[in-house]
Amino acid sequence: MRPSVRKSVFAGIAGLSLAGTVAGCAPSATENTPAAPAGSAAATPSAGSSSLAGSGATYKDGTYSADGNYVSPNGTETVGVELTLAGGTVKDVNITQHPSNPNTRKFQGEFAGGIASQIVGKNIDELNVSKVAGSSLTSGGFNQAVEQIKSEAQ
Repeated sequence: MRPSVRKSVFAGIAGLSLAGTVAGCAPSATENTPAAPAGSAAATPSAGSSSLAGSGATYKDGTYSADGNYVSPNGTETVGVELTLAGGTVKDVNITQHPSNPNTRKFQGEFAGGIASQIVGKNIDELNVSKVAGSSLTSGGFNQAVEQIKSEAQ
């Protein structure tokens, strides 16, 4: 094989490898992530409620918070989630970070910085995130907290 052809083949393989890596890091809001047990929930509902067509669930408008747990290479981690609901739709989200080490702080920070763009304006019954801004494990704790919030808001 000539050196110029060999370089072209190598460059093509390298390009495909890079494209595959980038595609694997792309966010997806549909993957089911099992949630770990435990956590706590607290709610501050305001007056009003909504009935969501198709789901049969009724949610009270208000601001709700819960902690969700997930397992990372460093052990069990916790992330705090606060959602403001109106008409069964997420109007605002705040993430409280509970990092146990610098690596967790980094990923929870990235998650907190990117979650609003993925969920604000969506129906709470449609929420199930899998990866946000490069953080995939934090999503398990987030999804667990959302389930707790849903039961508190009904």
